[in-house]
Parts: sequence; C-alpha cells; structure tokens
Amino acid sequence: MSGEAIAEINAWRKVLFLLRLTGRDPERYDGLGYGNISCRVAPFSAPEKGRPFLVSGTQTGGIAVLGAEHYATVLECDIDHNRVVAEGPVRPSSEALTHGALYQIDPSLRWVMHVHSPEIWRNADRLGLPATRKDAAYGTPEMAGEVRRLMADDVVRRESIFAMGGHEDGLVAFGVSAEGAGTVLLRHLARAFQLQSGGNS
Repeated sequence: MSGEAIAEINAWRKVLFLLRLTGRDPERYDGLGYGNISCRVAPFSAPEKGRPFLVSGTQTGGIAVLGAEHYATVLECDIDHNRVVAEGPVRPSSEALTHGALYQIDPSLRWVMHVHSPEIWRNADRLGLPATRKDAAYGTPEMAGEVRRLMADDVVRRESIFAMGGHEDGLVAFGVSAEGAGTVLLRHLARAFQLQSGGNS
C-alpha cells in the first residue's frame, strides 16, 4: 500500500464519515458498522478478474480515522464463484464483490463509494435513481449480477450512482476520480434534503 493512496482514500473516507454516510450507530442496522470505500491500484493493465483495489476492512465503518491497518488489497474477484482473494492486516469489506464487479465492468473506474443515506435512499424514485432488485442481497454474486445489469445502461454509467433496493439505505457511487464519485453523492444528498423540505427535484 502506498502512502499516497492511503492519504487520498482516507481524506475522502473522512468526508463520508463526517456526513454520516459511513459510520456506526447503535440505533441503525443492529449496531453494525456501515459504508466502505475503495480505489484501484496498480497495475492498471491487469486482466479483468485480477484488477487490484484497496478497500476499507470489514466493520471499520465506526472508526473515525482509518490507518493502513484498516485496509485490505483485493487481488482477485471471482464473482461467479463468490470468491475474493485479498491480502493485508484486515479482511476486506463484505461489499468487495460489488466493488470488484464495477472495476471489472469498466476498467476506467478508479473509485467506488458504498454509503448509507436514508435521505437519498427513501427518495430514490423521486431522484430518478436506478436500483438493484430488492431480492439481491448485498455482498453476493446476485448483487454483482445486478451491478452488471445496471451498468449495461449508458444512463447509469453517466449518472455514476445507484440505489441498492434490498439493502436498507444503501447506495453506490463510482467514478474515474474520488472527486467525481464524492460529488455525485453530495449532489444527490443536497437534492434529497431539498425534497424533504418540500422543494422540487
């Protein structure tokens, strides 16, 4: 893990934490940590199933500031066989397959942010967000299959965000840069707040 990669991913992860898009709340999700973030790392010319990425570890959502010890490097994702090969001091997020699916589908992607926002998720229809099927559980090959289905639509690729229909408050934003993925989330969060206050989208 390069220090530069850790610094950039930590900076954006802190933004998500301060906005409570990632975290841990005893009143939500049975008290479990939620949200994770990843970024592609070299070699960027790696074959489809072996495109490595750095991802926050499982159940690190409630930690305010992550260190290198809280990240894993995923070396390979075999979606069809529900298999993730990773190295590092912590197990990768249970959403690693979803992240891996996006990187496999579009080699230009460099960032994926999985967050939880009741405001955006509950207004997904009004915001025009595409969504995965409600019966596709998170972290499964079925969810990865739903990602493939959604990413076949140019509109989804352009908007760079989708809701997880069966994963309460779950959203995924992605982009070729951290700024791109993060800005998509902020824009939709602002629009959701506007809807809640009685404004139009």
